[in-house]
Amino acid sequence: MQQTERTRIRNHPERAVPEQAAEILTQGVVAHVGFVEDGMPFVIPLSYHYDADAPESIYLHGSIRSRAMEILASGKPVCVTVTLTDGLVYSRKAMNHSMNYRSVVLFGKGSEVTDEREKFDLFDAMVQRYFPGRTVGTDYNTPPAADLGVTALVEVAIEEWNGKRRVGPPTGPDDDDHSALGSAGVLDLREV
Repeated sequence: MQQTERTRIRNHPERAVPEQAAEILTQGVVAHVGFVEDGMPFVIPLSYHYDADAPESIYLHGSIRSRAMEILASGKPVCVTVTLTDGLVYSRKAMNHSMNYRSVVLFGKGSEVTDEREKFDLFDAMVQRYFPGRTVGTDYNTPPAADLGVTALVEVAIEEWNGKRRVGPPTGPDDDDHSALGSAGVLDLREV
């Protein structure tokens, strides 16, 4: 996927990891979706589906009554971010507290998925992504057409993206000095 000036990382460009974007999207759980309506910006958290074998799209779902889903389906520009917080970094100096994270920012345009079979297949794939091993008909009921009809599914065609990652210990001036006041380290938040 390409990067342009719009996705160029300006602060800490050495942390750019565009080659990890697909992996981050695959591991993420919540997408924060940004759009503009009547000149006002909105950012809404949504669950999503992403498949690294089809990296050109990300799928968002919500109620058909949702203003966000209506705008997302309209083809207007959209920004989607996904962040994985790997650790909280604490320092002996307040300014050097930080986080270890992996994130993706992507831009694209959405369109509604209306084919009932395609919606069913994508929703089933989404359930599998969030709950591996759950099987329709065994672990949960097959959704009736009425349920599919009240749930909107939007495919966002990804135009470009970039990934960013921060790893490592705190970087404060006294963080390596064990005789200095305070403490420094990393609180690991990754699931083991």
